Amino acid sequence: MIPAPAPDWSPASWQDKEVLQQPEYPDSAMLDAVLAELAVRPPLVTSWEVETLRSHLAEASYGLRFLLQGGDCAERFDECRDDIIKNRLKILLQMSVVLIYGLKTPVARVGRFAGQYAKPRSAPTETRDGITLPSYRGDNINAPEFSVEARTPDPRRLLKAYHCSAMMLNFVRALADGGFADLHHPEYWNLDFAERSPLAAEYHGIIETIKEALRFAETVAQGPILGLGRVDFYTSHEALHLHYEQALTRTVPRRTGMYNLSTHFPWIGKRTAHLDGAHVEYMRGIRNPIGLKVGPGLSPSELAGLVNNLNPADEAGRLTLITRFGAGRIETDLPPLIEAVEATGKNVLWCCDPMHGNTEKTETGLKTRPFDKILAELELAFDIHAAMHSNLGGVHFELTGEDVTECVGGARGLSEADLERAYHSPVDPRLNAEQALEMALRIVRKYKGMDR
Repeated sequence: MIPAPAPDWSPASWQDKEVLQQPEYPDSAMLDAVLAELAVRPPLVTSWEVETLRSHLAEASYGLRFLLQGGDCAERFDECRDDIIKNRLKILLQMSVVLIYGLKTPVARVGRFAGQYAKPRSAPTETRDGITLPSYRGDNINAPEFSVEARTPDPRRLLKAYHCSAMMLNFVRALADGGFADLHHPEYWNLDFAERSPLAAEYHGIIETIKEALRFAETVAQGPILGLGRVDFYTSHEALHLHYEQALTRTVPRRTGMYNLSTHFPWIGKRTAHLDGAHVEYMRGIRNPIGLKVGPGLSPSELAGLVNNLNPADEAGRLTLITRFGAGRIETDLPPLIEAVEATGKNVLWCCDPMHGNTEKTETGLKTRPFDKILAELELAFDIHAAMHSNLGGVHFELTGEDVTECVGGARGLSEADLERAYHSPVDPRLNAEQALEMALRIVRKYKGMDR
């Protein structure tokens, strides 16, 4: 039975709470006009898609499915392009087929795309050469160029974010339904530069094994096996800009409650995960499955309070805890939090984000993330959950299908000197497609080597 919404909650009740990480618009009348327009635009996703994902995340919480969540740290409007979208899907497909083959379990593919246009910042302003301007907060708020015009928050960017999200979702659905993900033709997913990877042969060996198995099964069945021509992709983003999220929160005929129909899977970031804060207040009332970033500084009692607040009815698939500590802290910080959640008796899906806690700066000031530390945190997460009889049911990566050089290390051994070649991220460093595929292969190796 689906519980009724709390009587003290509404899509706007967050406005009575302390709200963090929101832009300050100089033209409030324009903001109101934009929000009114968004409120009558068609939804970007459907309630039945949201409910299907919830059921998949419930399976993952019981070890019957695995969550692969990945995509850009911050989407850019000018990257709403055919080639970039295809490459994002290709790397998620490659990673998921490796995981399905190695873990022997279905995979839920959730992209950080079609809405990941807002980013929290550690400081509200940035100073260069004595000039102070608002920080870049993502393309749906302002632009990264360091000028007054670019950095001034503009409400019209929310409409551009909506339109780009709609175009991307339309294209993703068309590809998914049109055979782009057909297991009979994995060559459609090849990324030219990744073919030079030292691990390309291992990946193609897995693909050939799968194709042989398909040929055998279809020979026995005397015909094609249905359902292999398409897969489902779901979207996710940090529900940071609360006015935007509220404008796309709707009731749905013949369903109880209200859905955020800007995305399938919104999450709360580490900087806004406060029990009495506006973001938690908004998220507690929507019907979507939701994520919560869990990192250093969050006490066991605070996490228990958040779990009880965000999943009061103990619904499987409702709440995913996305941990992000860093390789140097996960062994001390994660176990007490697992114990605290278990003490609540509530069902959650544990997911590891090994990216954010391992960010470093080079001598030249570039952010990077060492592949070895990302892998170390991920492997430690598997070990800690296994030792505590918990289940790590998913992974969360910032990645791209492009040939960027933003994270050091990996099979090709990218160095700090290589970063200058193709460093394109405006905010945080991402795994390139070659490194992301390697990460999937290393997950499988770790999983097969564990005593379960």
